[in-house]
Amino acid sequence: MVPRVNDLEDTKRYRQISKIPYDELVTFILDYLRRKSGLMVFYWSFCIIFIGLAAYIRINISGYYPLRHIFLHTLLGLAIYPVIIIPVHEFLHIIPFLTTGAKRIRIGMDLKQYMFYVTAHEHVVNAKQFSLVGFTPFALISAGLILLIFHVPPLWKWSLSLLLFVHATMCAGDFAMMNFFYLNRDRKLYTWDDADKKTAYFYEEI
Repeated sequence: MVPRVNDLEDTKRYRQISKIPYDELVTFILDYLRRKSGLMVFYWSFCIIFIGLAAYIRINISGYYPLRHIFLHTLLGLAIYPVIIIPVHEFLHIIPFLTTGAKRIRIGMDLKQYMFYVTAHEHVVNAKQFSLVGFTPFALISAGLILLIFHVPPLWKWSLSLLLFVHATMCAGDFAMMNFFYLNRDRKLYTWDDADKKTAYFYEEI
């Protein structure tokens, strides 16, 4: 059973191991993106596969379409579609949060850090629950885009393959946070956010 916020204040049972203000999250994310683990090998491998797929499609459409059409679809894949997909990505974080019993879910952004986020105010989750929340958008959007790529005309394959890669890079923060839990999988960890103070807290069961 996952404890509540008040339960975590019992110093005989739990110990706070980290406290991260949202304006310091990028530093935390970059740190855990660099830390080697099986999870990060999985993530970076898919990023490489996705950019490889885009390059393969680009080579195959060379000479078949005017450059202005290719440029338009490049713009769509690198800039327009990624902006459009942000709300979908964040919504797919909300669904697994709801399955954990979260009620006060909030969506926010920090343009200085180029970061969008979904948080459940004062709702505690364990490592498995957090990983479900973090992994769901990557899995569902990647799978959906791959299916589309195999069923659309070549120019659309190009723009959607670029989106597939760009969206994967947009998931870097999710994977960094999951990597924190993965590297500490021998410990029983919990996390919760104070959305008002814009701070994330991490606790360990003693």
